[in-house]
Amino acid sequence: MIEIPVDLPAELAPLSWLIGVWEGTGVIDYTGADHHYSGEFGHRVSFSHDGGPYLNYSADAWAGEGDERAPLLAELGYWRLARPQTDADPGPGLLPPRTDGRTLTVDEVEALRNDAGGFDIQAALVHADGMSELYLGQIRGPRIDIETDAVVRPATVKPYTAASRMYGLVEGHLLWAWDIAAVGGELASHASARLAKVQ
Repeated sequence: MIEIPVDLPAELAPLSWLIGVWEGTGVIDYTGADHHYSGEFGHRVSFSHDGGPYLNYSADAWAGEGDERAPLLAELGYWRLARPQTDADPGPGLLPPRTDGRTLTVDEVEALRNDAGGFDIQAALVHADGMSELYLGQIRGPRIDIETDAVVRPATVKPYTAASRMYGLVEGHLLWAWDIAAVGGELASHASARLAKVQ
């Protein structure tokens, strides 16, 4: 059963099933730079909110167990419905709203539905190595499909040019799949995992 927090802004209701801490295992299977990468990993994902019109996101992944545990990924970000900002929104930077700030009503959120009956979303993610990704896509019920609109990486980071991710709620578990184009490889299946809610 999905529990929606009572203090959640209406525009986060479509994303509310993500809120919590999820943990589990997954598999890597990708070929790039004339090398085939494969193996299992542990993964922990957290979606939370602090009252703003976005979800806070953090994730880390590791190979091995116990003393043999080696980090594979650490990323942070923000997920939100894609909508035009108004004078009631703060920003850019520290600029305050020009009018009284207020959250969207349920009816205003419903008006944001796209032609497919879902909601357009955006996710801005930053990896610990300095790479940033902007994903655009949609959420329809308990399924999210997003793909990179932009990838920004320092020259010191390994080649990575595009990605797509799919998230879904299936029998109380968060399932996801991540396709990447990296280290000389084409956009192809890279990793997938099944996570259980632990908090």
